[in-house]
Amino acid sequence: MAENQLGGQQVIVPEGSSRVIGKDAQRINIMVANAVANAIKTTLGPKGMDKMMVSDLGDIVITNDGATILQEMNVEHPIAKILVDVAKTQDKEVGDGTTSVVILAGELLKGAGELIEQGIHPTTIIRGYKMASSKASEILSEKAKSVDVNDDATLQKIAMVSIGSKNIGDEAIKQHIAKIVIKAIKQVMEKTGNKYVIDHDFIKVEKKVGGSIADTDLIDGVLIDKEIAHPNMPKSALNPTIALLDVALEIEKTETDAKIEITSPEQMQAFLQQEERMLKDMVTKITKSKANVIFTQKGIDDVAQHYLAKAGVIAVRRVKKSDMEKLARATGAKIVTSIEDLNTSDLGSAGRVEERKISGEQMVFIEKCKNPKSSTILVRAGSAQVADEAERSINDVIGAVSSAIELGLYVIGGGAIEIDVSNGVRLYSSEVGGREQLAIAKFADALEVIPRTLAESAGMDAIDTLVQLRSKHKSKEGSSYGVDIFSSTVGDMAKRGIFEPLKVKTQAISSASEAAEIILRIDDMISARSRPGGGAGGMPGGMPGGHMHEGE
Repeated sequence: MAENQLGGQQVIVPEGSSRVIGKDAQRINIMVANAVANAIKTTLGPKGMDKMMVSDLGDIVITNDGATILQEMNVEHPIAKILVDVAKTQDKEVGDGTTSVVILAGELLKGAGELIEQGIHPTTIIRGYKMASSKASEILSEKAKSVDVNDDATLQKIAMVSIGSKNIGDEAIKQHIAKIVIKAIKQVMEKTGNKYVIDHDFIKVEKKVGGSIADTDLIDGVLIDKEIAHPNMPKSALNPTIALLDVALEIEKTETDAKIEITSPEQMQAFLQQEERMLKDMVTKITKSKANVIFTQKGIDDVAQHYLAKAGVIAVRRVKKSDMEKLARATGAKIVTSIEDLNTSDLGSAGRVEERKISGEQMVFIEKCKNPKSSTILVRAGSAQVADEAERSINDVIGAVSSAIELGLYVIGGGAIEIDVSNGVRLYSSEVGGREQLAIAKFADALEVIPRTLAESAGMDAIDTLVQLRSKHKSKEGSSYGVDIFSSTVGDMAKRGIFEPLKVKTQAISSASEAAEIILRIDDMISARSRPGGGAGGMPGGMPGGHMHEGE
């Protein structure tokens, strides 16, 4: 048994476990948080680099999406895991700004570390950060501009900023994808009162390697990655009536073990004929309802397939539950759990149902739906890595545009809003008495990490850029100046159309602040077992799980 001293008491912890106390714990935690933030810092913005992660199995992921990098890194240290959770929350809530939130949390902790070294208590810093965070949210709301759901030009700009940092093609391709996403969101959004609600689950992103990323397209309906059940069934149907079944077109096996004793060939024949009759009755009930396309979650017996093909009915079996829900939203059909109850009112419609071969695989397209409340984006790309990154980009754009529509507010990007908020918080710090003002001032400094990182990734001098931005933002008309990455200067972001949803910024600042506060509260780390090669024993050793290389 190992013994540790604490306040004169003997604290017994198991052999091989470790413990870090007080300032040492805080120092290590801040160091780990900074290591994580620095690992993804270079991915920020349109000129950001990519990271390559290679898993134990040799799977390669090339991305600059913050949340994806942190998940794939397979971090060991508990503090690093907190930051991974922060990025995941940002991803779930707003879908974009995952890199920003981790960089910001790392910078807040770095500032807090400097204050701790000066003898300021973590509780004072936490109090200051809380005050600064709520002040930052206030300033953000004051600076926000409103966007209407029909203002496609502004929504396109918001989408372009979100997709801008992804390495998936040239400007024309990015604009094409942004337009597709905005159209898909408008198809699935629903108005409740004065607000719009967008359920991302009803925008399906299906990817198939082959072709080019420019071939990515929006299907005004659903794409099912299955083939038509029987070769003799028609391969397409115009203006079909569609039935959705959650029932097997098979003879159900009994729940308990049952034996059937057959003593003569005639009995065997009668038994098989009875089975066939039952399956034929099932098919007759479907055809009576006037359905000529059926999708079922369960299986379809070979005999039933034969009768369906004979009746000219298209059938697709073993469709995923999530796809069935999307089909119901797109076609207006109801999911039926009993064939007995199937009638014309349960059926849905579409302009066309067709089986097509995509990259050597058969897929069923349900398209030209009248008012589809569900849509599919079919992503094409030359390689699996590009297809994966395109899918991640599309999910980011869906999050960013949805956030802008739901809240109806956006802010100027390119680091402009961060400088504004930083200046506002710095002014506020001088109004606050006590030691908290030092923490508030550090919070203001931390916000400048975004424009500073953007400048660094564009090869600009970070200090000169910040000095220029601060002086520009002192005048009212200079409020929209930020880092113009493409011309490597300080420029007017409003004129450039660099807009970001307000929700992305408020969520990033509040999440980063909360993460910093949680980590600063820790003054004692007891690790039950130290793992071989570092890890949870309190040291940042053994953090990344995969190899990591800077992308070019």
